[in-house]
Amino acid sequence: MKYAPQYMAKLNVCTICCCVVVLSLASASTFAQSPGTDSDWAQWRGPARDGKVNAAPWPETLSKDRLTENWQKPLGPSYSGPLVVGDSVFVTETVDKKDEFVRCLNRKTGEQKWEVNWTGSMKVPFFARANGSWIRSTPAYSDGKLYVGGIRDVLVCIDAASGKILWQKDLPSLNNAPAPMFGCVCSPLVDGEAVYMQAGGAMHKFNKQTGESIWQTASDGPGKNSSVFSSPAIETIAGDRQMLVQGRDNLLGVDLETGKVLWDQPTPAFRGMSIITPTVFNDMLFISNYQHPTTMVSIQKMDSQSYQLSEKWKNKARGYMTTPVIVDGHAYTFLQNQRFACMELETGTVKWSSEKFAKYASLIANGNRVLALTADGDLILFAANPDKFEMIDRRKVTSDSWAHLAVSGNEVFVRSIDGLLSFDWK
Repeated sequence: MKYAPQYMAKLNVCTICCCVVVLSLASASTFAQSPGTDSDWAQWRGPARDGKVNAAPWPETLSKDRLTENWQKPLGPSYSGPLVVGDSVFVTETVDKKDEFVRCLNRKTGEQKWEVNWTGSMKVPFFARANGSWIRSTPAYSDGKLYVGGIRDVLVCIDAASGKILWQKDLPSLNNAPAPMFGCVCSPLVDGEAVYMQAGGAMHKFNKQTGESIWQTASDGPGKNSSVFSSPAIETIAGDRQMLVQGRDNLLGVDLETGKVLWDQPTPAFRGMSIITPTVFNDMLFISNYQHPTTMVSIQKMDSQSYQLSEKWKNKARGYMTTPVIVDGHAYTFLQNQRFACMELETGTVKWSSEKFAKYASLIANGNRVLALTADGDLILFAANPDKFEMIDRRKVTSDSWAHLAVSGNEVFVRSIDGLLSFDWK
């Protein structure tokens, strides 16, 4: 399904994943788009795709006697975050710069249960090449199946018990689109009986069991750069449950059943680098793109066919790759200037910003605590305190990590450029 030019999202990709570390935490929150159980880390940004877990209070230390290493698993390079489901951990890697692997590991020991691979590689351009041309997309798990995005915009469905490939889609061929310039970054989203993937020049909806195409929307059309930097989310806005699709320079609301574009909000970004996962608070869109101010846009439903979008506030803070976590009406994030920051969402006031840390950090919130993993391999535990930046503890756990943290039960998993580490948080 295709729409008029005013509804066509222009898409592109980024790199956010490397070494995996596992730390013990606790059970996660309930998730309407439930791909696993409440305690599994089964998709991008966890159980509810919001970077939050509902766990017992975390210890106020990252010391080695409380954060104890269980095991390390050497791996080839990857930017994909790990998945933790039941007694298994699923990771990806690129081998010999030509093949993509998915591996299933024993959660307790790190020993391999199975592996599967396919040919898939490319050289990404410009600044992205400095970090490597490795697989980027974080997979999703649902009902015994893994959904994996390969760097050349392929979507692969794998039996999670055996590693057998059940079906595979070459998304550029479906839309006569080129291979993505920066590689596939979008992380698949599973909801009900469907899996959604933003790649190959469009947003696609497939039957998750068979791979049958249900619809596509937000198409770039043939012959254009089809790669995107973001991953979709499903939110309820103005009473309507809908999909949020972040293109390179606009954010769309999409009807889940038909793929119809409901509204279209411009999201200016340097070279189309709209990276963060769409974030909603009280029927408002939090937009924070590279080299552009952070903006909050409110959405009102005017009638059954139309919405009205209007700017509520704007501030000078500039986001980059980190999607914020929201705690008690405040967004805790990591900015382009390499500082953590807290913003009051109703007013746009920047309550505080920290000292400089690294180029990127992934965030997980639990109650009034936030755990961050930086690109330099540091774990940072800080308070979700709107009054000041209150760092509780800091510990270096690896040398280089761009992958998103994963938390399940008492464990935290960190993916480095060359391996996966598992820790217990006593």
